[in-house]
This record gives sequence, structure tokens and C-alpha cells, in this order.
Amino acid sequence: MPPSPSAGIVTHDVVIVGGGHNALVAAAYLGRAGLSVIVLERLAHLGGAAVSERPWAGVDARLSRYSYLVSLLPRRIIDDLDLRIDLRRRRYSSYTPVPSDPGRGILVDTGDSDATARSFLRATGDPDEAERFDRFSERLGPLARTVFPTVTEPLATRSAVRGAVADDELWHDVIDAPLGDLLRESFATDITRGIALTDGLIGTFSHADDPSLRQNRCFLYHVIGGGTGDWDVPVGGMGRVSAELERAALRAGAQLRTGVEVVAITPDGEVRIAGPTAEVLRGRLVLSGVGSSVLHRLLTADEADAPSDHPSPEGAQLKVNMLLRRLPRLRDTTVAAEAAFAGTFHIHETMTQLDDAYGVAERGGIPSPLPAEIYCHSLTDPSILGSELQAEGAQTLTLFGLQVPHRLVAEQDRDAARAALLDAAQRSLDSVLAEPIADCVYEAPDGSACVEARTTADLEDSLGMLGGDIFHGALSWPWAEDDEDLESPAVRWGVATEHDRVLLCGSSARRGGAVSGIGGHNAAMAALEILRR
Repeated sequence: MPPSPSAGIVTHDVVIVGGGHNALVAAAYLGRAGLSVIVLERLAHLGGAAVSERPWAGVDARLSRYSYLVSLLPRRIIDDLDLRIDLRRRRYSSYTPVPSDPGRGILVDTGDSDATARSFLRATGDPDEAERFDRFSERLGPLARTVFPTVTEPLATRSAVRGAVADDELWHDVIDAPLGDLLRESFATDITRGIALTDGLIGTFSHADDPSLRQNRCFLYHVIGGGTGDWDVPVGGMGRVSAELERAALRAGAQLRTGVEVVAITPDGEVRIAGPTAEVLRGRLVLSGVGSSVLHRLLTADEADAPSDHPSPEGAQLKVNMLLRRLPRLRDTTVAAEAAFAGTFHIHETMTQLDDAYGVAERGGIPSPLPAEIYCHSLTDPSILGSELQAEGAQTLTLFGLQVPHRLVAEQDRDAARAALLDAAQRSLDSVLAEPIADCVYEAPDGSACVEARTTADLEDSLGMLGGDIFHGALSWPWAEDDEDLESPAVRWGVATEHDRVLLCGSSARRGGAVSGIGGHNAAMAALEILRR
């Protein structure tokens, strides 16, 4: 029999399992409300995937190793918790070389619409495609302005949100029909359709015409952030965001423990910790910052005959972190490398290429060319590099590979799978450059190249994200269906589990995913309603 507190004595108002950024948000809100809160994190550090680390020994570069941009973190949370973070807007939205002729490309310059129009014309030959691109962004505006303010409120119904958007055609095109229909209707060229489709495929294995609409849900979250859809660079790296959240939680009186492995949770609020004393805590509520599949394992840890049919999540991305001696030369001599790499640099991401890559990966192969996008954090925020690296002209580069489902690495030798994916990413990148990227890579003091690849298997091993799924499972629409019963606080805030005393507070929550703090905020609001009854 597992040990339990004497007579079931409550040790804390709230026990939070997992110490990612959402858990810290929840702890800060609950601590500020005067509740006793403890956060239990398995790793030696807090912040989960929102951390900055030095991947290469002896090299003074602090990279946002996993997540790397911020869009969905609401101003309400920043203001409520007095977070001292600086999010910088990128002037250049994206650069996309023409795959068949990388000497031409589309540079979207938010500071110069005429230059953007000339770029579209040169790359596509269509004098109206730039205008179509602008109209597309403007058309999405009502969705972003209407939906984003609701994410830190109790769930509204689908009908209520649709009525507030007040554009039935837009609603149908983004919410009800596969995204491919909208993209073919909105743009004349394959390359522009692909630029838009990528927002539906970040960490999501899908295609333009997927009837499940996975790509639509991912797309919606990527275009509503801040009410504008902009993705900003956190000064100091993602670790600065988590450090501020940790400071806010400590200031609120929360207890934060690292190096603590939770091995079981019971529906009545008992949390058992590994170790020789098998320490047990009991909360009036337990908040889960771990993925729903991990939570299921913890809740059934003591059941010998627990069902094993709980759905397993599957991530779909490759992340490659690099430090360069200098930016590589482009084949497109009309675009400065500092402009092309400052925004999102799309590689082999036409709509056709993205859909073809999906088909290859679905059949178990590594797409070639591998669709990917890259950007340079240090161009916007040089503070992540030490003074010597800055003086030398060094730059970071982050590559995010798409259409790389976990199944490609799950049943193979992980080192071999990582090497194969890294090789595919390098070949894809080299194909649009005027020189091999290897010629620009910085060397660490031991002579090794400053390059690291992180697969879904690496995320599973290092962060406990099953299947390497950065969203902890399938994304949900950020509203309730019209027939849902929203009577309970947990359901109303989108953080319910099948157990009344266990709530979701991480990316598994409705409206969870990305570095947003939304899951933590909403779990805290539900917890306060429950505990104050």
C-alpha cells in the first residue's frame, strides 16, 4: 500500500505537478490570492521548454533551446504579474526563396510596402500577388481581434464567437472547411499559398486539405496572437520569460521545488513523490502542468489493470540550433542576409512541397527536400551572445523542420535518426544558399561544430513530452461547443479532467499550447472559483 498523509491531512491548498511556464503562471496567481501553493518539477530547473541554455561548452551563447518566439502571451498576464520582459517586433516578417530559382525570393518588409510589392513581382511574376497577400492578412483581422481577448476569459460558445466575428464567410473558410480551399481561393501562386500554410503546420503533422482540420486549428492559434498575429523576440531569450515568471511566483509566496519526481496522483488530491521516504503531499486541488498522457499515467500508477488505450500524442518537428561565425551568403543578391534571416526564412515550403512532404513522411520516409524555416534571434537581440562573440560578428541560427512526425524516430536508433534528419535539414538549407552552411558554423574550443539537432525523441527524453508533442496533444478550438455544459468552473475555464480535484494547467488545457501562460492563468481562475465556494 502506498503511504499517505496522516488521516489524509491537506498539506497545501494547491499542489502543481510540473514546473513549466504555465505552472509558474498558475502559482503566481494563486499565491497572490493568499493560497498555499507548491510546484514540483522533475528537472533541475524550472521553465520546461521555455528556457535559455548554453549548448556548447566554452561558448558564451545562451540560446532559446526549444521554444523561441512569443505571440500568445496576453498583455493581461504580463501586467497582472508585473513581468519585466521586453518583446521586440521584427521588421522583416519573412523571406522565401523560389525553390526552383533561389536567386529570386519574396521579402516581406513591414516597413516598406513598395519594396515588398517589388519582391513579390520579381519572385512570382504576378503584379497582383502582393496585394492579395495584404488582403489576406487584413481579412484575418476580425478573427484575431475577436478571438484573442477571449482566451483569458471563461469559454464562450462557438455561436457567440461566430456572432462576434460577424463574418460568416470568413468563419466558414477558416473554421469549417479545410485550409487548402481558402489558400487556393486567396492566392494565385504556390509559393504564396505555402507561406500561409506553414502557420498551420508548426508542430502539427497535417496537410492543406486534411479533413480533420488539425491544420486549421494550428493556423488559427498562429494568426491571433496579441490580436495581430505577430510573433516577437524575447530579449534575453526565452529563459528571461521563465525567470520573470519564477520571480513572480516566489514573490507571491509559492514554494518551488526542483529535482522532484512525482510517481502517482490520486483523484482525491494525493501526490506521491519518488524517493526513499516516498513523500506524499495532499492538495485541496492538484494542477497538472504535464501532458494529458503523462497525467493519465500518474493517475493510474497504482492500477495493475489500468487501460492502455489512452491516445498517445505525436509531435512533428525538428529543431536545429546553430552558432555561426557569420551569416551565409544568399543566392539572391538583391536581398541582404541581415534582412532575410531576421524574419522567418522559408525553405522549400510551397503548398505543393508541404503536401508532398506530408505524403512522404506518412509513408515512413524523410521528406527531401525537407520543408523548414529559420531565423536569427541575435539580429534582433544580440544580448544572448557574449561581448567577444558580438565583436567577432557571430550570429545564432534556428532551423525548425516541418512534416517530421515522431514515428520517423520513435522506432529507430535515435542517434542515427537524428543524424539522418540533420543531414536532410542541412541539404535543404544548402540548396538555397550561395555557400554551404558548414563553412559558416562556429567551432567550440574543443573543435566541435556549434550545431545541435533536437528531435521529437529528444524532447520526449529530456522534457518528458510524450511523442515530442510541443502542444501535449491535439489543439482544440478556443471556444466551447454550443451544447457543452459549462456549469462547473473547471469546464467553464477549459481546464477540466474527469476528476473534480485535478485540473489541467499546461498545454493540455483548452486554449493551451505555445508559450502563452493561458493554461496557467485559466487553471488559477478555475481553482479560485472552486476553493472560494
